[in-house]
Amino acid sequence: MKFLIDANLSPKVSERLEEAGHDSLHVAGLGLLNASDPEIFAAAKDQGRTIITADSDFGTLLALTSQTRPSVIHLRSADHLRPHEQAGLLLANLPKIEDRLEAGAIATFARGRLRVKTLPITPLT
Repeated sequence: MKFLIDANLSPKVSERLEEAGHDSLHVAGLGLLNASDPEIFAAAKDQGRTIITADSDFGTLLALTSQTRPSVIHLRSADHLRPHEQAGLLLANLPKIEDRLEAGAIATFARGRLRVKTLPITPLT
C-alpha cells in the first residue's frame, strides 16, 4: 500500500512501513511539513496514498466533502505511543483492513480497538 504520514507523526513511522515493504512517505519528504490539512489531503488523493495521522480533522474533511478518497488511518492517542509502537500497531492491523482501505475507508486505531467506516461518509438526515 501507499501511505502519506502526517506531520504529527514521526518520520520513523514511515521508515518502518517502508522496511515492511510499503510505499510510505512523510509529509516532510514532499515539502508539505507546514502544509494545511486540505493541501495534504489533495496530495494524498493525487498520489493514491492513504493518510496516516493523529489528527481527527481528516475525518471531518471526508465527512464534509463526501469523498471516497483518500483513505485515512487515524491513530488515536498516538502521543502515548513511541514511533516504533505506532508502526507496530499499524503493521499488525493493516492485513485486516487493507481491502477496505483500497476501496475507500477511514480507520481509527487505538490499543485494543479498530474501527473502520466505508467512504463516503454520509450526513445523518
